[in-house]
Amino acid sequence: MTFSIAFVAGVTPTKWTRIWAERFPEIPLEVFRTDSANPTEQVTVLRDERADVSLVRFPVDTTGLGLINLYTEIPVVVAAKDHAIAAVDESGSVPLELLADEHLLQDPDTIPEWRDIATEVRDGSRRALPRMHDLDDLMEQVAAGVGIAILPHSLARLHNRKGVISRPVEGVVETQIALAWLAEAKTPNVEEFIGIVRGRSAASSRGATVVVRGEPVKKEKATAKAKAAAKLAREEAAKKKPAPAKKKPGAIQNRTRASAAARNKRRGSR
Repeated sequence: MTFSIAFVAGVTPTKWTRIWAERFPEIPLEVFRTDSANPTEQVTVLRDERADVSLVRFPVDTTGLGLINLYTEIPVVVAAKDHAIAAVDESGSVPLELLADEHLLQDPDTIPEWRDIATEVRDGSRRALPRMHDLDDLMEQVAAGVGIAILPHSLARLHNRKGVISRPVEGVVETQIALAWLAEAKTPNVEEFIGIVRGRSAASSRGATVVVRGEPVKKEKATAKAKAAAKLAREEAAKKKPAPAKKKPGAIQNRTRASAAARNKRRGSR
């Protein structure tokens, strides 16, 4: 029985899959990337049971999903290397207002902050987009100077190519990355992966049942481990504790003589 993890382009699940492999070597992983050209596939893989969990980038249809927000990605503007944004230091950022007169090589509705100030949208001069099948095609158009794009930083880095530069852009909301699963299909294995993503250690496991090759195996509870460790510590401490000192024979004799003298004194007073 495998555990399937889907992830959207730009997300790196390696740190979580490595921990899973260490803790549950009996349960093989299937890890695959969803189609970046079809954003709805991020959750479709859950609904058609191709994946147990999916690392998604918002916006997605959250109907019936359980979600954990993981982190946000800063937006960057990508343009040809001779574009005016090249004058901005790499540690700096570009105010969105400076991009109002640019041609965006994306659906304006996907970047509503730009859409609301764009000159070509306001005056109706916006021209049709060239045919592009994926982000690699988009980057080709950017490198050719046809227009700009505004992307999450991880995607811009993943599809970076010669002839393209990028700078952080101010005024565009950051993108949310989350872990998603079908709420009605929250299996013990899904629970375990959620725990890994949340940073739960192996020692702090909640003792859930993990399915291994179809056989339920009860994990040892952390409390039982703690009790065993405490018992071992007590035994070790008992071994190190010094034995009680032996009393000297003379002291015992003196005490005995004193007791005998006291008895004789009481008899004499009768």
